[in-house]
Amino acid sequence: MFTFRSSFLATCLLAVGLFSCQQGNDEVRDAARQDIETTMPANPAAAAPAQPGVVTPAGPTTSLSFAESSFNFGSVTEGEIITHTFNFTNTGNEPLVVADARGTCGCTVPSKPTAPIAPGETGEITVRFDTRNKVGERQQRVTVTANTEPAQTYISLDGTVVADPNAATQ
Repeated sequence: MFTFRSSFLATCLLAVGLFSCQQGNDEVRDAARQDIETTMPANPAAAAPAQPGVVTPAGPTTSLSFAESSFNFGSVTEGEIITHTFNFTNTGNEPLVVADARGTCGCTVPSKPTAPIAPGETGEITVRFDTRNKVGERQQRVTVTANTEPAQTYISLDGTVVADPNAATQ
């Protein structure tokens, strides 16, 4: 039968457990709240970049058109470096400013033009994909942020990376 002491001890343990769980939930809630506040604008009509930390160029918007939005590199052996250049045209009436180009991970590295592209002129974004430790079907997406509507355009390198049969297994 429970005594006052064992009942008191059980109550204290329950309180500590609940407080600890609640404190963890507060941290999770705070992190989620922070994510929502940084990704959801106070004014939904305001144009905001989809990626935190990426600033969309101010001023008039224009449009761009890629010659191809994806490149299929086929099947390659793990460890190869894939490089492809995506050509685009400024199809709008204002200079095109490419503010940012980001890959989905550190293995996908795009390079973007630094100077504005005049209306009707062309530009290019070269994407380098390191297949090391990336075995399987791949879709390496790059987000291009510019003074366009919408602000982000996506291009990708697609294909299959096959394990290197000559690689030493650990």
